[in-house]
Amino acid sequence: MLEAVAMFAAAAVADLEPVQPAQRGDDIVVTGQRTEGSDDYGVAEQRTATRLPLSQKDTPQSVSIVTRAQIQDFQLNSVNEVLATVPGVSVLAAETDRFYYSARGFEITTFQVDGIGQPFAFGIQTGSLDTSFFDRIEVVRGAPGLLSFTGNPSAVVNYVRKRPYRNLRVVANAQYGSFDNLRLDGDISVPLTSDRSIRARAVGSYLDTDSYLDRYHLTRWTGYGIVEADLGPNTVISAGYGHQDHDSDNAQWGAVPLLYGDGTRFQFGRDSNTGQPWSGWGVIDRQIFGDLTHDFGKGWTAKLSVLRRAIDEDNELFYVYGNPSRTAPGGINATTGEGVFSYPGKFLGPTRNLTIDAYVNGKVDVGGRAHDVMFGLQRGAERYRQDAAYDVTQIGVPIALSQLFAGTFPRPAFPALDGVFELDRKTRRLSVYGLTRLDLADALKVMLGGSWTHAESEGTSYGTAQDYDRKKFVPFVGATFALTPGINAYASYAKIFNPQTIADAQNVLFPPIEGDNLEAGLKGEWFGGRLYASGALFRVHQDNTAVQTGLNPTTFQAIYSLQNAKSEGVELEVGGSPLAGLQATGGFTFLRLKLRDGSGAEARTFVPRNVGRLNITYSPPSLPALKLGTSVQYQSRIYYDTADYFGAALVTGLNARITQGGYALVDLFGAYDLTDHVRVGVNVRNLTNKNYLSSLTFTQSYYGPPRTVLGTVTVRY
Repeated sequence: MLEAVAMFAAAAVADLEPVQPAQRGDDIVVTGQRTEGSDDYGVAEQRTATRLPLSQKDTPQSVSIVTRAQIQDFQLNSVNEVLATVPGVSVLAAETDRFYYSARGFEITTFQVDGIGQPFAFGIQTGSLDTSFFDRIEVVRGAPGLLSFTGNPSAVVNYVRKRPYRNLRVVANAQYGSFDNLRLDGDISVPLTSDRSIRARAVGSYLDTDSYLDRYHLTRWTGYGIVEADLGPNTVISAGYGHQDHDSDNAQWGAVPLLYGDGTRFQFGRDSNTGQPWSGWGVIDRQIFGDLTHDFGKGWTAKLSVLRRAIDEDNELFYVYGNPSRTAPGGINATTGEGVFSYPGKFLGPTRNLTIDAYVNGKVDVGGRAHDVMFGLQRGAERYRQDAAYDVTQIGVPIALSQLFAGTFPRPAFPALDGVFELDRKTRRLSVYGLTRLDLADALKVMLGGSWTHAESEGTSYGTAQDYDRKKFVPFVGATFALTPGINAYASYAKIFNPQTIADAQNVLFPPIEGDNLEAGLKGEWFGGRLYASGALFRVHQDNTAVQTGLNPTTFQAIYSLQNAKSEGVELEVGGSPLAGLQATGGFTFLRLKLRDGSGAEARTFVPRNVGRLNITYSPPSLPALKLGTSVQYQSRIYYDTADYFGAALVTGLNARITQGGYALVDLFGAYDLTDHVRVGVNVRNLTNKNYLSSLTFTQSYYGPPRTVLGTVTVRY
């Protein structure tokens, strides 16, 4: 099929004249505009939404972009830190090393690398993904079913990798901060031939840090290399390898129980940690990739991409379940630890992913107007496996409250892993997609497109068959209308579906998640495109979502039921440079999220209904060596209504509400260029030292980080 697409593309554009590719400047024919080397917090174009090179104003969906300048200014060294600054996105830290992401009320489960989809193995990010590889991160909110063939109608996040320069460039950073946070990174790009037609780039980083949580320690190192070559004036080929090793000690699996057995809040410290010296998450993430891009001229390009990803988890983990009991009002049974019990386990989790994508886009003249056309196909195959071992004599051991955070539980005598995987699932996806952007009038542009996907799965999970065979066409419709030269009205409708492997009580797989997104609004650009702003109204439906409603007290397997929900809201966003030296991005989301069962009840109450983001930097024109900035992340109140999950371990009939009030986190940074090659900077996070729960995704949680300080020295050539 890929050969057929390539042959069709070649035939369709054979008569076009060759041109010099965009690689000659800051733009890269492979991935679009480069944001490195600029202080701008905005970009002229993005391709994540449609693969077409469109400005945010001309894209009929909500798009946010975090440029390299913003990543460097605020030292957003992990993806979690980046996404916490994006309008409308929430980062839910359920455990020390696993994270959920949410937008428009629903979980984000599909990520891309250079536009190539890489679905989460279990709907969750394990390990803290480093940002040293990336030029920028683009987020399309809503149901981007055109290019993300399975997922939720929440958002898709696209990581755009760094690419080689044609000139020698070297950057190195050394950082040190609170809790012995040491980070070193280096980045070198070099031409390998005198005519610079072959060039290479290498990036590496090393993080070694303690934590505000007692005993928790994280080591993370990354390496990335890429070679790129011009096969001719219009053809670029590249190949590369990325590696990340995330290794934590005294890590939490789950977190801290939030309630006493009588339903009142359990009090614990910000530094409390249920992890043990032998417990930790070990995650190795490797990526091999290559792409071939050809510019046929007159706006026609074709691209073939291959991405192989291998993730290996090797974890020994310690979970506590239940709720501490009170012996009397104001009294705690700290001797027996009645109500809190141990659940240790050892796990191996290899995941393998191979994705091949090929597409062509260009312009066709019809009726005296140039219309954009894009079509392609993608083939993906994944295998998810998990092996587990338990020392059953150490499961269900009562834990005294005096020992709950002491880290004194001995390492169990885990039996050897036998290679018989409790989970062994293979999935395959084939998608054919296309889009046309019709230039119907100078002011009116209409997009019509969609994708047809065939998704298959086979295997077992803890004795439950994981087999399905689903086919689905999902449409995409969008339009923009220029009210003035700088302001567009827009609207779009997109659907998405997501086959799931969660089963009901009879071990029958639930039907696929179905979702759609309808939005409309205004987008504008001012000051020659330097300032961008938008306002959107949206309505999102997500049906057939498997939601945990209990836990089998004997097998500890989750019990699920299906839930239909809808969210409606307003999103406001602004970004760019309205004044010389001033850069800003930010936005505010107002959200209503309710069940679609006629009750009108609130859904997913652990997701904040109002989310605000603001990132501002200023470099005085009279003193350009100085740069100051602030970042604010606000979220409204969240809560979680709990029930009887653990039978006798929790007081029967307990139905309590856990609440985290609304709060704002304020970060500051300052930097000064000592010379043209040396910069020093300092970042302060959580300036007001706000104490808050990291999430309420479950009935357990822990507190977020206190105020921290990080100093940076940067040397560049």
